[in-house]
Amino acid sequence: MDQDGYSVQLIDGDGAFNFTGIEHFTKITKMGDCGLSYAVVSIMGPQSSGKSTLLNHLFGTDFREMDAFRGRSQTTKGIWLAKCAKIEPFTVVMDLEGTDGRERGEDDTTFEKQSALFALAVSDIVLINMWCHDIGREQAANKPLLKTVFQVMMRLFSPRKTTLLFVIRDKTKTPLENLEPVLREDIQKIWDNVPKPEAHKDTPLSEFFNVEVVALSSYEEKEELFKEQVATLRQRFYHSIAPGGLAGDRRGVVPASGFSFSAQQIWKVIKDNKDLDLPAHKVMVATVRCEEIANEKFACFSTDEDWLQLEEVVQHSIVPGFGKKVSAILDKCLTGYDTEVFFFDEAVRTSKRQQLESKLLHLVNPSYQTMLGHIRSKNLEDFKGSLDKALESGEGFASAALDCTKSFMKKFDKDCEDATIEQVDWDTSKIRDKLRRDIDAHLASVRSAKISQLNALYEGQLNKALAEPVEALLDAAADDTWSSIKNLLQRETESATSGFASALATFDLDQATMDKMIERLKQYGRSVVESKAREEAGRVLIRMKDRFSTLFSRDEDSMPRIWTGKEDIKAITKAARSASLKLLSVMAATRLDDESDKIAETLSLALMDTSNSAVKNRSIQTTDLLASSSWQEVPAATTLITPVQCQNLWRQFKAETEYTVTQAISAQARLTGYLEANKRNNSVLPPPWAIAAMLVLGFNEFMTLLRNPLYLGVIFVVFLVGKAIWVQLDIPGEFRNGALPGLLSLSTKFLPTVMNILKKLADEGQRAAAPPGQRKQEDDESKAYRNGVPSNATSDTSSSVTSSSDQGFEYTSPLTQ
Repeated sequence: MDQDGYSVQLIDGDGAFNFTGIEHFTKITKMGDCGLSYAVVSIMGPQSSGKSTLLNHLFGTDFREMDAFRGRSQTTKGIWLAKCAKIEPFTVVMDLEGTDGRERGEDDTTFEKQSALFALAVSDIVLINMWCHDIGREQAANKPLLKTVFQVMMRLFSPRKTTLLFVIRDKTKTPLENLEPVLREDIQKIWDNVPKPEAHKDTPLSEFFNVEVVALSSYEEKEELFKEQVATLRQRFYHSIAPGGLAGDRRGVVPASGFSFSAQQIWKVIKDNKDLDLPAHKVMVATVRCEEIANEKFACFSTDEDWLQLEEVVQHSIVPGFGKKVSAILDKCLTGYDTEVFFFDEAVRTSKRQQLESKLLHLVNPSYQTMLGHIRSKNLEDFKGSLDKALESGEGFASAALDCTKSFMKKFDKDCEDATIEQVDWDTSKIRDKLRRDIDAHLASVRSAKISQLNALYEGQLNKALAEPVEALLDAAADDTWSSIKNLLQRETESATSGFASALATFDLDQATMDKMIERLKQYGRSVVESKAREEAGRVLIRMKDRFSTLFSRDEDSMPRIWTGKEDIKAITKAARSASLKLLSVMAATRLDDESDKIAETLSLALMDTSNSAVKNRSIQTTDLLASSSWQEVPAATTLITPVQCQNLWRQFKAETEYTVTQAISAQARLTGYLEANKRNNSVLPPPWAIAAMLVLGFNEFMTLLRNPLYLGVIFVVFLVGKAIWVQLDIPGEFRNGALPGLLSLSTKFLPTVMNILKKLADEGQRAAAPPGQRKQEDDESKAYRNGVPSNATSDTSSSVTSSSDQGFEYTSPLTQ
């Protein structure tokens, strides 16, 4: 016997289960050997809708088909089972008796419910055959049938994944993309509306069913196209239980050997269940008719001009009297429904009215929420403007915030009452809470901004009151410098915090917060002083050199010193260095707390002690006292310059000021030597033999000069050159130690001296031809030289060799050499 297409009646028209027939079917087709690798497909739909014809073309079965020439009547009775031809895996298909048949009548629909429930319970794939023009209809689309089946199935059976494949027959011009969403929405609504047991109360439709939709052309009018589309659909049943197939995610599969027993038990459970009886005819009619009227009223409301205009306007602005206007339109719609359904079953019409009202309110709710949003935004903006005006008028922040908040929350409640819809009591507390949060957030933002401005104002005042005075006090660097700075800091901080506290009182802050902010302002004042001290400490070397230069180069009347030879350069240098060291000791650490230190004594002992023992052991003392990175009794946080840094700064300071002292000593020595030499030159007369020679030979020379005056100019030039050589070589001084040493010394110095004189003469000639500005600069340099302070660091100081020790100076003049 050919296994493909072999069929058997599984359940007859009276509901009797053919256990013997299915056992024989299992044996003939060898279904029991398939294990879990098999699929069950069933088809359901209206009577004479072409179910058997579809199965025969789709699976190669041989179900009995209706003869159209004999009239439209019931063909399939009960449920028939057949093996699909040449499809992997092993697939069996069940052909169910058509629904809505004339033979059973409108009151005998129990078998339809039972057979549909049975198909859903045992099948992996259920084909729902329906005409294209029945989409959107209630009975023709099997909606009541599916609703009852879904409800009973969840109560009787555990969830198993079944694929619902809607086959749309005799497809019209309407695209499938427009038909499929309607079917999916209908199935979802059926699922959402059916009462569910507690265990499946939140179970989604996808937990029980996969929904697929296909469309086929008319078999009678487009037979060839129909066969091509069926052939394409057939391909989807190959490997249907594989992952991604039509039944790829099925669950709870019974082994093929137990299929017959399992099917028998499922049918028994279905037969014994009484909940599958259909409601009375009048209830069914009331259900259908009331729903149709409700849909009509909903459509009328959706297209109502007043509502559409109201809906459009509310998207952009507040609509005065929104609640009353919407309530009137809703009342008109619901009253019309009540009038038309007055004679139908009360329970049904009440239920459908509630559904209609729910749909209408669901449609209206977005506009209502938009209206509330506009009210919230408008009140928030008005609140911000009112608060700004109150603050600009000088009102305290706390009182202005409280008054504005109360006023606009009350106004919001009033506006919400105007937007309230009579048919529903929607809660506006969430919008109200959001408005309050927005107001509180704005108040917090404004408060924060105002306090920040206030804080910046007093910090600016404090910075201005402290920065420059602290800099001036540190520049003065006296014993009472830090005492003066502390007094200044305390006075200015108290003044600032007093005003700051008074200003904060208008913000209604808690005392702890105010104390914290006042303390932060105090710390800011201290930080200004510390920052300025660190800044000045970074320039301490410049300050020390400036102070030394001022005290060394100027006298008590602040006039520039002229080194006449009477000044005690050693004492002046020591006093200037002591003052610079005082500046360093003041800058070494901040002293804003009442703590004493020995920084000044340590620096003085290590760097300025002039006793003999200190001179002998200077390097040891400095190493012992300043070889540390911290001061005794001084915290690291208040230290500005460490002992080691002080030692390095002092060395650098001495090295950079040594030249000034050396130049002063050189200037003093040159001036003293010049005065002594000038005195000697003015007191020495020519020797007597020279005077006699001049008397004897004077007449002839005198006559020669009279005859040729040019000789007078030559003699004058020779005299000047000779005089310059005489002064530059210091001939009397050279011969003081003897004739031979003097001649030897003059022989080595004569030629350089002559070259130097000639060079100066050349420079004087160039200077005469130079611009006025350059000559003025040279005059200034010459003047500075005459005052005892040479302007060129490379000036010749070899004639007065100086040596400086850490405690004083020694020098020798050229006269003593």
